Amino acid sequence: MRAVITVTGKDTVGILARVSTMCAKYQANVIEVSQTVLQDMFAMIMMVDIDQINCELHELVDIMRTEGEKNGLVIQVMHEDLFNSMHRI
Repeated sequence: MRAVITVTGKDTVGILARVSTMCAKYQANVIEVSQTVLQDMFAMIMMVDIDQINCELHELVDIMRTEGEKNGLVIQVMHEDLFNSMHRI
């Protein structure tokens, strides 16, 4: 199983490190990362393997959202199937 993590917000040092550290803490293995900075805005999409996570997916969603709020970011986590369904033309 895989999940998609999106991160947006004002660019600051360490965003990628912070999010990937949180993934490691909960055993979500980062598979792919795409990030960009537009002027001072940061945007990132991460694909993570969630087969071995040590919490429920809904808990990871809440943990990442809270971590984002503490750091002035919007962090969203959703199951790959839901992400694909939402973005199907």
